[in-house]
Amino acid sequence: MRTGDLKLVQELNRSIILNVIRDKGPISRSEIAKHYGISATTVASAIQELIRDGYVCEVGEGASNGGRKPIMLKLASDRLYLIGVSVSNSSIDIAQMDLEAKISRKQSKPIRALYGDELIAAIISELEVFLENCPSTGKCLGISIIVPGVIDKDLGIVYFNSKLRLEQINLKAIVESRFNIKTWLENDLNATVLAQKKFGPYGKVQNLIYVSISEGVGAGIFFHDILLRGGNGGAGELGHIIVDRNGIRCECGSSGCLENYISWPAVYSRIIASATRGRKTAIMDLAEGDIARVTPEMFNQAVKMQDRLAIDLTDEISGYLGLGLVNLINLFNPEILILGGQIGANNPRLLDNVEKYVSSYALPILRDLKICPSTLGEEANLLAAASIILEDIFHFSLAN
Repeated sequence: MRTGDLKLVQELNRSIILNVIRDKGPISRSEIAKHYGISATTVASAIQELIRDGYVCEVGEGASNGGRKPIMLKLASDRLYLIGVSVSNSSIDIAQMDLEAKISRKQSKPIRALYGDELIAAIISELEVFLENCPSTGKCLGISIIVPGVIDKDLGIVYFNSKLRLEQINLKAIVESRFNIKTWLENDLNATVLAQKKFGPYGKVQNLIYVSISEGVGAGIFFHDILLRGGNGGAGELGHIIVDRNGIRCECGSSGCLENYISWPAVYSRIIASATRGRKTAIMDLAEGDIARVTPEMFNQAVKMQDRLAIDLTDEISGYLGLGLVNLINLFNPEILILGGQIGANNPRLLDNVEKYVSSYALPILRDLKICPSTLGEEANLLAAASIILEDIFHFSLAN
């Protein structure tokens, strides 16, 4: 922590002023100084820099209180842009976004059977193609990449991801060296729980947990308004808590990990097994008889159609998921727990089952919480990527 540092104070004031303009604009310089306890000189100096750097613009005159009409300021959201990159176990999604995380352009590449160095090469290749059609990189705030796994945000290293076979990859340095653009790297669920706070209705919730049930299983955790990353960036690896010591062997090297019972690959394998045995299910009707076309969306749709197989599978995974969530609730006592991901975000029966499990097995004093589905929609992963850069800009340092 830097103390007694004039430059740090200036950076913090500038960040506070920028955030005020984002939240309250159009707003005048005098209103900022009066209502937020910052000297008029400091406000004027910071505004001059923010206009120069393209973050803020003047938008005409406001109402007069008896003197000269004030010049109003607002966020110049479309003058600068950022690049958000979401790497999952199945795709690389890239988007160009403005300062309010609105997407102007995006592309997606499936990455089935791409691992390790080949995956890193694919990320670089996709970025090369995407950046060719972007405005001048001088207007680019940076590239934000989110990846599942154990991530060191500060060093920009992917320490470990068993499914993507990534280990000790300095992805931040690789991208910055290739494109000469400042780059951020973060765990995907840490980024997503941050996005839930910034873009969802949970801004004032201090104890918030986001759980994703998708290709893998994990959690992003806010505890007393602090994002928990852990010593090596591995906090929130919910999918690797052990629910059966003698259970299914996991890619991480252990056995009986939760994600081997509730993730989409686990659910999909059960659907295949049932279809192979000839069990009738609406899931296969939705896929027009082609097991290779079955998606999580079809599974969730079949649940809503009261399909017996889909309901049985939902009830089965609910027990395992409930066990994992009770452990989280007893450890962290969240106010809100959000279910998201391909399986978790759009399955009301799963949500209902989990609420019943928690009400039965969590410590009684800790059961007074809300369990909610994610509200960020189909672009949640890209909003998550954007939130990493925007958090840095609006709440911390703007220094290069």
